[in-house]
Amino acid sequence: MTEVARLDVLGNLGLWLALVMGALFLRLLPIDLSPGGLPGPDLMLALTMAWMLRRPAHLPALAIALVWLVEDLLLLRPPGLWALMVLAGTEFLRARHAVVREITFLLEWAMVAGVLAAMTLGYRLVLAIVMVPQDPLDLSLMKLAFTVASYPAVVLVLHFVLRIRKPATGEVDELGRKL
Repeated sequence: MTEVARLDVLGNLGLWLALVMGALFLRLLPIDLSPGGLPGPDLMLALTMAWMLRRPAHLPALAIALVWLVEDLLLLRPPGLWALMVLAGTEFLRARHAVVREITFLLEWAMVAGVLAAMTLGYRLVLAIVMVPQDPLDLSLMKLAFTVASYPAVVLVLHFVLRIRKPATGEVDELGRKL
């Protein structure tokens, strides 16, 4: 029984890793997929936030930090800063996943939007303090807006395609632990 639960968690972690690594690979391709020079949404981030609110036990903090550290290194950003912001945001959501189970999707979406905005502004603030060149503010805010706007589509894919849903009130796992 324990092995089944552990395989389920490892399988979902492997699926998440495959999806975010696929998105990172597409981002690294030398093809401009953005429409008209506009920044596209950060689907990796939206996927991670949605997954965290549905099944937080499937995404350990170490995996999240390592994935975004690799992304920082590959995209030539300051190493570890965005990884720290993503880790702080996901841990904030992990601590509130029980509350999210009982609220409507609009409130969940607003909470994720607030967390994403705080992460983006915190990242820009740290870069401004250490005087590192950064993207213009309007591009960062557009990327934030597109990421927030893509969140419902990511949740729909998680729910209907990948069958990753929020646990129902009182739902337990295979070992009888409350989800």
